[in-house]
Parts: sequence; structure tokens; C-alpha cells
Amino acid sequence: MQAKRPIHIINVPLDLGASCQGAFAGPMAFQIAGLNKALQSCGHEISKMTDIEVPDRTRLHPKNSQLKFKKEILDVCRILAETTKLAIKNDCIPLIIGGDHSIAMGSISGIASSLNHTNNRLGVIWFDAHGDMNIPESSPSGNIHGMPLAHLLGKGDQDLSQILEINPAIHPENVVLIGLRDIDEIEKNNIDKSGVTTFTMQDIDRLGMYEVSKRALEIANNGTEGFHLSFDLDGCDPEVIPGTGTRVEGGVNIREAHIFLESCAANGQMTSMDVVELNPFLDHGNISAKRAVSFIESAFGKNIL
Repeated sequence: MQAKRPIHIINVPLDLGASCQGAFAGPMAFQIAGLNKALQSCGHEISKMTDIEVPDRTRLHPKNSQLKFKKEILDVCRILAETTKLAIKNDCIPLIIGGDHSIAMGSISGIASSLNHTNNRLGVIWFDAHGDMNIPESSPSGNIHGMPLAHLLGKGDQDLSQILEINPAIHPENVVLIGLRDIDEIEKNNIDKSGVTTFTMQDIDRLGMYEVSKRALEIANNGTEGFHLSFDLDGCDPEVIPGTGTRVEGGVNIREAHIFLESCAANGQMTSMDVVELNPFLDHGNISAKRAVSFIESAFGKNIL
């Protein structure tokens, strides 16, 4: 089971990486949905809660159509990386609440850098409907939330791919994508060449989520100090999570999501987690935030019995 280390909650209300505004309100929606109380009910101590300051999007204009709001996103990710690095040093579990998925460049860079000082690697399980492996030259939108995994693997923009001193932050043989079903054409080639392991929705249908989870955990933990779980809520079906700006039909259902997250908890090697792409302005009565809180409970060890 997941060790009962203290949890450091890090709120990052950034939505500059996405075209659809609103994910900035995600951290507030999680608090309204009772995140802290839910974690404490699972027996976890919340050691600290940090709010990362982000720029006001309404006052900004993107200067580069291939990398929209690069400077601002990079500044936030550097601060976030130092924050997650310190949390690991303090023997806490960083739980990062977004914001859009571009923040994962910061959260994972900090955790990977912390482990790199002891010559250890970090595995990553990336739960997402999308590959997030575009690079500036291939991105059809220039939105950085479609590029974070590519940059963490050392591709794309030099600044974004080395947020701290470690480059690449993670290695493809220990990276697993789960839930894929909406991939840009050029991005498919990027994924194929990268060496990461993928489990599409078709794989989940064929193998079942329990088997997919088992295989993913074996890959992410093979020769690593543990794994970071990057959980994009759009990996779930829109009927489960309506409150996200990047909805794609045919996704993971509620029980499949819980099976996956319960498996992560039972494995006991999760170093950290980020939860991203909640847009409360598209939600129905905060149901997506409430369900997301229940998912986090499963990832941190809540069982039916």
C-alpha cells in the first residue's frame, strides 16, 4: 500500500498552455470539493499547502505562435520544479493540482532532479486521452499543454526541455501512456520514435484495465526509484468528467479509473502525482471535481473494505 508519508499539496492555477480558458480555477474547485478532508480521512497528514503564483492571462498576448506564452509558462514551471524538489527532499509526497498539463514539465523536472542527485531514475505513468508529445514545429495549435511529455523526454524547445539541470528529465523505457484516443498525425510519428510504451483505449478494451495497470507499473518501476503519476482528467470519458476543456468521447469509465488508481496505490511506489485540466466553468455542479477527489483518494490508498 501507499506509504503514509505527509502530503504537500501544490496548487498551480495555470491555464496559459491551453486554448480554452478556465483551468486556472481548478485548484479552487478541488478545495470546494473537499480534497484536504478526503486525504485526511484516508489517514494522510497534509504537511503543507503551497499556492504557486501565475500571471493573469487577460493581461498577456502570446509572442510566439508556435510556443504560446512560453516565457510565462517556463517561469511558473521553474518555480514549481524547485517546490516539488524540496518536497521530495523533505520526505513528502508532492500532490500538484492544476491548471493545464503544461505544469507537468515543472512538477516532474523537480522530482526527477531530486532523484538524479542519488543516481536514481523516475518512472512516469501518463494518463491522458492525448499524447502530449508534439514539439513546436509539429504542433497544430502552439498550445504548450500538448507538448509537455516531449519536452520532459528532451525533445523540442531547449529551455522547456531542461527546466532544471537534468536533461532529459525522464527516459522513454520507463514512461507509459494510458488512455490514448486522440493523437495528431505528426505526433503519432513522434510517439512511435520515442520508445515510450502506450496503452490506447483499444488496448484497455482488449486487455482490461487491471492488466494494463499491472503492465504499466512493471515498466514504470523497472530500475527506477518509483513513479510519478500524471493524471489528466480528460483521460476519462466526458460522461465521467464533463468539466474539462479537451473532452474526447470513448474514454475510461469510473470503475476503470478507480481500478487503475487502486493498483497504483497498492503498488506502493508512487513518488508523486499531478491532476490537471479540470475546468469548473464547463462542469455540472462541480461533479467533475468531486469525482476527481474520489480518484485521488483511490490513488492514496482508499479501499472499499
